Amino acid sequence: MEVKQLFDKALALNPLTIEEGLFLYLNAPTNELMFVASELRKIHVPGNIVTWQIDRNVNITNVCVSGCKFCNFHCNISDESSFITSIGEYKLKIDELQRYGGDQLLLQGGLHPKLGLKFYTSLFSELKEMFPNIKLHALGPPEVAFIARIEKKSYRKVLIALIDAGLDSLPGAGAEILVDRVRKYISPGKPDAQAWLDVMAQAHTLRLVTSATMMIGHIESMEERIEHLVKLRELQAKKPANAPGFLNFIVWTFQAKGTKLENLGINTIVTPEEYIRTIAICRIMLNNIKHIQASWLTVGKDTAQVCLHAGANDFGSIMIEENVVSSAGATNRMDSYGMQKAIVDAGYVPQLRNQRYEHIALPECEFSEILSLEELKKRPEFE
Repeated sequence: MEVKQLFDKALALNPLTIEEGLFLYLNAPTNELMFVASELRKIHVPGNIVTWQIDRNVNITNVCVSGCKFCNFHCNISDESSFITSIGEYKLKIDELQRYGGDQLLLQGGLHPKLGLKFYTSLFSELKEMFPNIKLHALGPPEVAFIARIEKKSYRKVLIALIDAGLDSLPGAGAEILVDRVRKYISPGKPDAQAWLDVMAQAHTLRLVTSATMMIGHIESMEERIEHLVKLRELQAKKPANAPGFLNFIVWTFQAKGTKLENLGINTIVTPEEYIRTIAICRIMLNNIKHIQASWLTVGKDTAQVCLHAGANDFGSIMIEENVVSSAGATNRMDSYGMQKAIVDAGYVPQLRNQRYEHIALPECEFSEILSLEELKKRPEFE
């Protein structure tokens, strides 16, 4: 194998094998990986726009039986700290979200043994009745698979019921690494890799908007990271032609502080260069997923900005509320002004979007300062 031949293959949008992807990651210089990934980004997303979003991440519950060793947020059903978010709390949180100019609720929970399909459909219906314009980007394949097991229903029937109740899109949560050697160790109670893929396959046949994720920096090997990418690419290739499938892909880094993995001596630090190279290899391997997001929340603004020159074209959300990753040590924060400034400083034009990656106008809002690009450039810090 030669690096140049593999780059040419990638630039022709031909799929690379696991072995070819691993060879590139191990042998190609960082600047060359970044350049090729950037060229691929221009093919998939022409122009100079970097998209971003305003949403809020609300946890339905903190009770979860998955036993994930990287999560500090979950607890047992009998713990005093356990909760199920009330309708009153949702109303307060959504009111605030709308005052920030957001229209999407990222609803994440856990594998709660007492919450069945009726709970989630009732919740979604009630939220939609109160806030018909709010988009529900909710649950994830592990929750769907868990509900299906509790209810003895197929993934498809569970998804149809959730969609009928108001589900707008399915996050790529719970993917971590789609290799069972890794999953059995870090998430022993979660559905296996094939279950995650099978739920997403059904979501695609139902034309549901979905996203995909990968968590790096724990016990996985580089080869397993690339195997994960190939599985996503192969699933995307099977989606119906008129289905959106995976609209975006997000790489985030394991946050170790206080986790069981840290207590077991696993505290891998993903360096900025490693993260940038990983983003680049993701763009190179994922020849059929259009949007790639840099996780400023876990790697920081500066590294995420460089990733915009290494294949990423999306900066994610300002995340008005986020609890899970933050509980394990992620301290980065970003408001709407900071988000736009970071994108402009990196040499790109910020564009607000929705979950379908449709461009939307900047809203007038009460709290968060959102400015046009022209207004941003008038600020002293841009001089």
